[in-house]
Amino acid sequence: MSYRHPYHTLPFIGLFLMTMGCAPFATTSTVSQKGKGQKPPVWAIKQVNVIPMTTGGHVLPNVSVVISQGRILSLDGPIPPGARVIDGRGKWLIPGLIDMHVHLATDSHFGSKLPTQGATTFFDTQDVMTPYIANGVTTLFDLNSKPEHFGQRNDIARGDVIGPRMALAALINGGNGSGRIVHTPSDGRQAVRSAKAEGYEFIKVYSQLDIETYKAIIDEADKQGLKTVGHIPNAFRGKVEQAFVPHFGMVAHAEELSKQAGDFSDREAQRLAALMAANGTWLSPTMIAMKRIASQTRSLDELRASPLLRYVHPLLQSKWLTANNYNRNRTPEGIARLDQLLAFHVRLVQACKKAGVPMVAGTDTGVSGVMAGFDLHTELELLAEAGFTPEEVLNSTTRLPAIWLGIDGEVGTIEVGKRADLVLLDANPLDNVKNTRAISGVIVNGRWLSKTTLDRMLSDLSRRNTASRDQYDWKKVTGN
Repeated sequence: MSYRHPYHTLPFIGLFLMTMGCAPFATTSTVSQKGKGQKPPVWAIKQVNVIPMTTGGHVLPNVSVVISQGRILSLDGPIPPGARVIDGRGKWLIPGLIDMHVHLATDSHFGSKLPTQGATTFFDTQDVMTPYIANGVTTLFDLNSKPEHFGQRNDIARGDVIGPRMALAALINGGNGSGRIVHTPSDGRQAVRSAKAEGYEFIKVYSQLDIETYKAIIDEADKQGLKTVGHIPNAFRGKVEQAFVPHFGMVAHAEELSKQAGDFSDREAQRLAALMAANGTWLSPTMIAMKRIASQTRSLDELRASPLLRYVHPLLQSKWLTANNYNRNRTPEGIARLDQLLAFHVRLVQACKKAGVPMVAGTDTGVSGVMAGFDLHTELELLAEAGFTPEEVLNSTTRLPAIWLGIDGEVGTIEVGKRADLVLLDANPLDNVKNTRAISGVIVNGRWLSKTTLDRMLSDLSRRNTASRDQYDWKKVTGN
């Protein structure tokens, strides 16, 4: 069995996986509280150890961080009278985490419909976003964005929903796949211009594009000031070096490299890493997605027993457990192949690290079994296992993603004047990256959410999902 990307094996998922998010930099007055005309509170995190994640920056021990109007007002300055104080003693403050590869659910319709008909399956935007916020994820990069998502991020900007910032990429594909379908270079260029006019901030290239159209899309995106991320089209098999054209900004999976590999040797990993380094192309390995796929291909027992499943919408739970293509299409050869890919991806990451290829953390949330928010921490742990130092791991989900997205002037590090997207930890992540899970509280868009509040949000989500689980049947809803 040759491995294909999950969205190839599930073409209908394009109808279901839709993205929501917030305006890149919504004003704190709308995000931090709903009340009109109310002045946002000033917050002070007192005597906390700050890990600023600036280049060459050192830990700032026992400082007080003052936050006003959603921005960092001072580091170790005086605490203004009337400020709301958070005790930071013995705790560690890091920038909010960034997941560089997600696909989020939003209202959908399956099957045929009338011209005036709207969605028939609905998702509460807060429920979609809660697992991210509870895990300290304050920025998301969605890689198959739709028009519906602009309305959802406006909900967050208004303060109706507490959610991360969202960068939106329009997907452009060829063949008969999902996304904006183009078959000629001129159509590819027009698709880029249309996407920009509609407000999309990035372009994602996909697997079924032909070579010349792919090149035209990347060239036009650069002319339009848009960065490009995505797959290496299947048309480049046997000639992968031709895919690394100027301005191809980021490969969205380690898998995209392995499917182009002549073999799975260390030498091949080094060759692919050298191609990326020479072209200035970054990598988001998304190793967690392959790990979850490999597990489901063997058995659904691990997924079924996961305590995190209760935070997943019941329709997705039904799909993962009753219509799981990874599991029902499994073969012994396919299982062996996935094991081979998992091992090769570690070697690829190691080769890219040695070659100086910048890498950022992404999860490909939307793939069956990948748990929103929670599995970004798993991805960080996989990077550590592949040889990243704790500082390099933190860079991959804070400073470096902000640089690639072009928002490093606002987020990604802890500096005076930057947005107050912050995570307060009970343990030092520079000692062990698993400590990124030890969340004491999160500040998103300048709004403080204590662990008690976050736990309550998760508990409420679990309760609603459990109560409505019997109302959703993936096969009945989709006919698949």
